[in-house]
Amino acid sequence: MFKALKHNVHVLESVATSSLAAWRGCLVVAVATPPAKPLVLYEFEACPYCRRVREALTALHLDVEIRPCPKGGRVFRPEAEALGGKAQFPLLVDPNTNQTLYESAAIVEHLFRHYAGQPVPASYRARAWQIPMGVLATGASGMRGMTARPSRRPEQPLHLWSFEGSPFSRLVRETLCELELPYTLHNLGKEHWSEIGPARQRLKPGPYRPRPGGKREAFFLKHGRVQVPYLEDPNTGTALFESAAIVAYLESRYAG
Repeated sequence: MFKALKHNVHVLESVATSSLAAWRGCLVVAVATPPAKPLVLYEFEACPYCRRVREALTALHLDVEIRPCPKGGRVFRPEAEALGGKAQFPLLVDPNTNQTLYESAAIVEHLFRHYAGQPVPASYRARAWQIPMGVLATGASGMRGMTARPSRRPEQPLHLWSFEGSPFSRLVRETLCELELPYTLHNLGKEHWSEIGPARQRLKPGPYRPRPGGKREAFFLKHGRVQVPYLEDPNTGTALFESAAIVAYLESRYAG
């Protein structure tokens, strides 16, 4: 009973975080050309600058290899510092262009220019008010996804289907970050206004039909629904929907 109540409180806090972030990172605004080699992002969930990059990745429907670097982390922080020369986040490593980029504005610009062939849309450009609001957004989620906790290392990275603005997905990403678990983030942003709303109660009435040819249709054909978060763990063969179940699994399997 207490765990269920605590989870529901966290969901409400995460809704507040998405609201303070103006619900960016929900809708796909440009279908980017997928990179030949995976992008790698060193970041931590609670960082407002990192959040701006994750929002852009969702807006572009781009997947990325996440290397969590929470404060006090010992797994990927040294690796990031060796790659870029300093412990600053976010850090994007793009093997397709042989670039290593700091600064959220520079990373967002790179993603839109290189993979969508267009300038950054107005809603995703850096604004002076975004960072204070981002700090408030982090506070609304109780600073989860900020600090490393002891954990056991998986042999293979996990896979998470998510989109940045999803309050439920955020709870899973926070846990993955705190436990320093590497994972492939498969962005599954909403491709049309008719997809707005929770998976079981979208704004458009009637049976759900994803747009033909998109990532959501591919997911729908495989799973019979489009719902995030969805986690696959190749180390155990586990596959889970529902944020509460995924968080409970991660805690029991990997928390140290």
